[in-house]
Amino acid sequence: MNTDKTFSFELFPPKTEKGMTNLQETVRRLNERHPAFFSCTYGAGGSTRDRTFATVDWLVSQGIDTAPHLTCIGLSVDEALEILDRYRDQGIRRIVALRGDPPSGTGLAGGELTHASELVALIREHHGEHFHIEVAAYPEMHPQAPNFFTDLDHFKAKVEAGAHSAITQYFYNADAYTHFIDQCIARHIDTPIVPGIMPITNYGNLARFSDACGAEIPRWIRKRLEAYADDVDSIRAFGLDVVSELCGKLLEVGAPGLHFYTMNQAGPTLAIWDRLGL
Repeated sequence: MNTDKTFSFELFPPKTEKGMTNLQETVRRLNERHPAFFSCTYGAGGSTRDRTFATVDWLVSQGIDTAPHLTCIGLSVDEALEILDRYRDQGIRRIVALRGDPPSGTGLAGGELTHASELVALIREHHGEHFHIEVAAYPEMHPQAPNFFTDLDHFKAKVEAGAHSAITQYFYNADAYTHFIDQCIARHIDTPIVPGIMPITNYGNLARFSDACGAEIPRWIRKRLEAYADDVDSIRAFGLDVVSELCGKLLEVGAPGLHFYTMNQAGPTLAIWDRLGL
């Protein structure tokens, strides 16, 4: 294991009892690799709040280092502090602080916190150094940002508010990451920025999700995936090659670790892990 690197896995809260059973098996398999932590997502406008709590509670009950996501859109200061106190009392020491997106059709109205930097500042003000605060970074620019440099300014604001480190949106072009790091260094941002890694297992789902969140699938990758059509085995084999090579490049250029978006599946992430020899 590369002891100087941070490797972690992201989960989402399942909607059903069967989903929870599947997640628990996924966690069991992934946890055998001794990650630094598991993160757990939190839905738009807190729409999955109770399921997030249930998933976090189970992870903590297993003695697993857990980093709950907390999104501030639609959240009052008192609500945010109540959730943070809950996590503190559970012994949680890491939070992923995000702006989040509002539930579809609701706009950005509601709540007292409208930017992730405000949430980071609130956590710092009330909990000092208790929580290690992770924030989001966008090497290919947040889809709602007016331009790349404004987005960088927003990222710097989160760091200056007290973030310890960042996890990026996923991407498939290593140059996007290295350019982003260069731009951060030029702005005296020296917080660790861990690449987010999305395994490729299904082209249709990946294309829809990427178009929605602003992550670019390079044309050569799209065309290869399109050519495989419904050949799932070929898609997964090609995806394993592409993403493993990407991860290798990122670690070679000094990425401080990797954060895997597991989609609650152990197999695709473990295939990359083993290919890299982590």
